[in-house]
Amino acid sequence: MMQVKTANTRIPPIPLLGVIALFVGAAPCHALPSFARQLNMQCIACHTEFPILNEFGRQFKLSGYTMSADSTDLPPIAFMLQPSFTNTQVGQPGGAAPGFANNNNFAVTQFSIFYAGRLFGPYATKFCSPDVATFLNKFGIFSQTTYDGVGKAWNWDNTEVRYADVGAIGSHSLQYGAYMNNNPTLQDPWNSTPAWGFPFSGSGLAPTPAAGTLIDGGLAQQVAGIGTYVMIDSSVYLDVGAYRNVGSKYLRALGVDPTGETEITGAAPYWRAAYTKPISDTTTGEIGLFGLAADTYPGQDSSAGKDRIVDVGIDSQIQRSSGANDITTMVTAIHEHDTWAASQALGNTSNGSDSLTEFKGTIDYLWDKTYGCAAQYFVTNGSSDSLAYPTSQTGAPNSNGFILSANFLPLNKGTGPSFWPRSNIKISLQYVIYNRFDGSTSNIDGAGRTASANNTLYLETWIVF
Repeated sequence: MMQVKTANTRIPPIPLLGVIALFVGAAPCHALPSFARQLNMQCIACHTEFPILNEFGRQFKLSGYTMSADSTDLPPIAFMLQPSFTNTQVGQPGGAAPGFANNNNFAVTQFSIFYAGRLFGPYATKFCSPDVATFLNKFGIFSQTTYDGVGKAWNWDNTEVRYADVGAIGSHSLQYGAYMNNNPTLQDPWNSTPAWGFPFSGSGLAPTPAAGTLIDGGLAQQVAGIGTYVMIDSSVYLDVGAYRNVGSKYLRALGVDPTGETEITGAAPYWRAAYTKPISDTTTGEIGLFGLAADTYPGQDSSAGKDRIVDVGIDSQIQRSSGANDITTMVTAIHEHDTWAASQALGNTSNGSDSLTEFKGTIDYLWDKTYGCAAQYFVTNGSSDSLAYPTSQTGAPNSNGFILSANFLPLNKGTGPSFWPRSNIKISLQYVIYNRFDGSTSNIDGAGRTASANNTLYLETWIVF
């Protein structure tokens, strides 16, 4: 859903088809009306400024999206429409995208259909015995299918199926589960990891830096993963999983073109550990580690052997709620080490190994559950490698700048129309400022285009219903 690399695989066909069937046949954590209807609560029960989760929202996600007030017969279906306007400081010769002008473009960024909540909706208790219904209602789903108004195509988007339960070992309480999803960190309950991190959306009609770590969107919608997680005593969160590429023919059927993307060989392990605790009656804090390690074929070419990519991240989130006001700070740093045994042999890199580091520091404030603002400083630095970063005149991937956002949520405290309750609207004005873009402050494309030429004003409305 947000903006989000990959490839062909040899996943055994029967398990893969089972995963795909679950994903497609069903149900992010946006403030989805289907979740709100299932809980019989408005979006502010689970969110500060959506999609940022509060403590109750994190519990709902850990429960596998299955908590319910059992007060609605409506299916767990929701929709989202995102009309937008994009202006860059300097227009893009040839058009921002096929069918669009050089600058000042209106678009429907995306239209999404969600099946999200209990996997069997409100119907298990109506058609099954109490014991069977209790078991079935431990399965939840978050399934998003999106029409990309810039690329003008349908595709699967962030998608996850979960089983969740509670238990105990001795005096220690456990909240645990298993998941299948298509984007590493999608399952995480905090907004300080990549899949649900700020900015929560962005323009597909504006230039963005070319370099990014593999775990930060580089595998989104290209992979299928399974894993298990546990929250111990509401304090220690552990998550282990593994991802591998979905086969090319399946991806194309799902609207994703894998041509030229990185292919994972075997399975790529994912790990996550976090510690959270209340700091005061109104404030909670979290600090954690996460990572992914992958052996890969560059551009799906296995003729020269494998590369090795290892990402390790650290994150922290502090959230304070005071009446109708909320403030959330998020810090994320990811270091990637790349060993280019195959890529260097194929002439894709100058070096035998490179490194890349990303940092994002964000603060988000919501006043009266209605008016929001956010600011982020971001920086990406890495090894100079002229073949790995051919669009950079300096051969370096370095970029940094600020993202500023102002938001208005006029329906956030209401219940929405009675015929389709819990609908919501978010009007967002975002400005992206680049101090450095793909390695240079002054000339990034050989035609006098400066980093600031890519500064972007982006106006978007989220309509969820």
